[in-house]
Amino acid sequence: MSGTIDVLVPTRNRPAALAVTLTALGAQTWPALRIVVADQSDGRGACACGEVQAVLRYLRATGRGVDTFRRSRRSGMAEQRAFLLAQARAAYCLFVDDDVILEPDLVARLYAVIREERCGLVGSALHGLSYLGQLRPVQEAIEFWDGPVMPETVRPGSPAWQRHHLHSAANLFHVQSRLGNESGPTRRYKIAWVGGCVMFDTAMLRAAGGFDFWRELPPQHCGEDVLAQQRVMARFGGCAILPSGAYHMELPTTVTARAIDAPYVLPLADPPAESAAGPPRAGRHAGEVAISSAMSSCCPAQDAPTCGDIDDQASRVEG
Repeated sequence: MSGTIDVLVPTRNRPAALAVTLTALGAQTWPALRIVVADQSDGRGACACGEVQAVLRYLRATGRGVDTFRRSRRSGMAEQRAFLLAQARAAYCLFVDDDVILEPDLVARLYAVIREERCGLVGSALHGLSYLGQLRPVQEAIEFWDGPVMPETVRPGSPAWQRHHLHSAANLFHVQSRLGNESGPTRRYKIAWVGGCVMFDTAMLRAAGGFDFWRELPPQHCGEDVLAQQRVMARFGGCAILPSGAYHMELPTTVTARAIDAPYVLPLADPPAESAAGPPRAGRHAGEVAISSAMSSCCPAQDAPTCGDIDDQASRVEG
């Protein structure tokens, strides 16, 4: 194993869930993680809470880099993700929402696939285990990649858009259980998007524009993760993995205003003919307070993407 991976975690008003997610990151078999938390919580912030402070101390003591940011400005989830992306320094970055449980080998498996495929993104869809008793065979269609992962354009309303149903409820868990893939080899399958746990090639994400479209959206919006993923997929390709290894805590969403859904109101640019190496790395947003990994003080908050209803929102995690 080699190379640091930046893990980017947006959070808001979920200290207990954030502590669980950070603990799962601390248990990863991939040792070189730099974790960046952007906290837009109310009051003192999630990072000021005792349970989060305890996990931050554990992460730092065991050699993980941790940077936390207390963000008072709130301009929507796309801006929050753009801020996090601006902090990324590694070749690969993993966006993880603040209500996700990861199996210990998940980061290593995502990294292995994105390195092998040389594509723009690889995701792990979230299982909603409260739905284990519901079987929905018509939503369990899965399309595996038989060859290399290739660019593809997925637009709202297209046949490929319907793939998102696989990520609702416990559909994916039923599929992987039926195929006997709980501990089998990692397989790649085609997606519309993945909510909550997605690894990007950092340069490719930036080359596709990242989340810079936040300026074109009102602060109250959703679907920013979907639009960014689809722009990356159109240029560089993307996939999800089976078995997934990611689980949704199924908490109420912190993004309650969903009238403006980014992939429906902003264009999905067609892939250009040339290959782009990526724009210059964005600098730190002005006016933000950084708390370095060398310091024990914590950050107050920002907005974490919170998963919407795992049933009706196709497990999309925003916050």
